[in-house]
Amino acid sequence: MENRGIYVLSVWVMSCVAAAAAGAGVLPITPPLFDPSSSTKLGLNNGLARTPQMGWNSWNFFACNINETVIKETADALVTSGLAELGYVYVNIDDCWSSFKRSAEGLLVPDPRTFPSGIKVLADYIHEKGLKLGIYSDAGAFTCQVRPGSLFHENDDAKLFASWGVDYLKYDNCFNLGIKAENRYPVMRDALQATGRAIFYSICEWGVDDPALWAGNVGNSWRTTDDISDSWKSMTAIADLNDKWAGYAGPGGWNDPDMLEVGNGGMTFQEYRAHFSIWALMKAPLLIGCDVRNMGTETLEILSNREVIEINQDELGVQGRKVNVTGIDGCQQVWAGPLSGNRVVVAFWNRCSKAATIKVTWDVLGIQSFVSVSVRDLWRHQDIMEGVTASFTAQVDAHGCELFIFTPQTVSQHSIV
Repeated sequence: MENRGIYVLSVWVMSCVAAAAAGAGVLPITPPLFDPSSSTKLGLNNGLARTPQMGWNSWNFFACNINETVIKETADALVTSGLAELGYVYVNIDDCWSSFKRSAEGLLVPDPRTFPSGIKVLADYIHEKGLKLGIYSDAGAFTCQVRPGSLFHENDDAKLFASWGVDYLKYDNCFNLGIKAENRYPVMRDALQATGRAIFYSICEWGVDDPALWAGNVGNSWRTTDDISDSWKSMTAIADLNDKWAGYAGPGGWNDPDMLEVGNGGMTFQEYRAHFSIWALMKAPLLIGCDVRNMGTETLEILSNREVIEINQDELGVQGRKVNVTGIDGCQQVWAGPLSGNRVVVAFWNRCSKAATIKVTWDVLGIQSFVSVSVRDLWRHQDIMEGVTASFTAQVDAHGCELFIFTPQTVSQHSIV
């Protein structure tokens, strides 16, 4: 890892020298926002999750009140709303899809009342829409809603999921019999890979045993927090918890601060917009948690912001983080992260109860003091300023979040020393 750090720094220095020699020189962002010592983990080698997963999950809105009609109608709505085209392709069934007992052969059985056609037929329907089907199980004796878990049944269940055409597995942590997570979760990884089908593996361990430290070659994502709820207090607390593990995410494996609550009614438009902005910047999974069949225009406006989605899906794959805190109880915050093309995404997040003016200086962002940048507002879809140097200030509503991209512009040769 030390050699990797030297390599990154060397590339940066050489690019500066090359820029100076060329006489024009768009200078790269300096290393502070990218920690090479902790961002060099090897992602799970199943060809998936090169960028964070996007889609929908049934739990936040429906909980156990799911059936095959709801799932089909949700898939239809993802397509007709344009969300599928934007990348929301996983249609994930959460807990309560199965019967309370396994079959006589020891296999999981879809609940005949709510999924009478079976999961294979449902998967075929989803695939015909150009989408992918996700399913749920538990690394314990039972799921959290006391349906059969997959502990000690990993191979049989993985084969069954693959035979149905499942593309994604959310794997929970209830009733785990006190067995260490590090021992339970790799078993299902191996079982999924043995099927020969590419199945996204989402570890839902709630962050209990710090999965960011060990799950990099086990899952494609891992929960870093307890369950989110549809409130400002829950959302902000979870963002802070997830920020701790920023250096451990990257292509192949992502920190997961739980699903989106946008559109479920417990927060304001400004709060939901902040929620979506910070999740995108953190390279968190963008899994919609509302009823997309009946969402309002404001909800669709947030979820369909292509420019914010592109931040989340940026090929560089570096999780943004909290870089500056001011104000009472640290309520005026700047979050930022590097992007491909030598750009930086910067979020001005006002967690205060009143509107605030928030400022960031170039040293906080790792930008050389003499570099000028152009600034694009991602919520207004406008290039708002050019030639900005040294610092930038934004006016932010209470509980609001303004999101920008800073792109370094040409600097004069005499500025480079």
